[in-house]
Amino acid sequence: MEIMQVEGSLVCTRRIPGLQAVSLRVLRNRKGARSVAVDTIGARRGNWVITVSGSAARHAVGTRILTDLSIGGIIDHWDESAPPAGG
Repeated sequence: MEIMQVEGSLVCTRRIPGLQAVSLRVLRNRKGARSVAVDTIGARRGNWVITVSGSAARHAVGTRILTDLSIGGIIDHWDESAPPAGG
């Protein structure tokens, strides 16, 4: 899992059948690298989210959806400046 921030939606009019009915979001990690994730929970621009990847990403949204990165949850509160636990 990784914490990422939603930059916005990705509009893609032509898709394979396994991606036709899902929303796609452009995400940015803390280092600024971008990724595209399937969003079935309604994350919006600016939300910090928890992502799941690999086979867990497919299980999170249903096995008929082809993805290797999915949004698993929207973070309600997170202090980005706080030191990591135990550190």
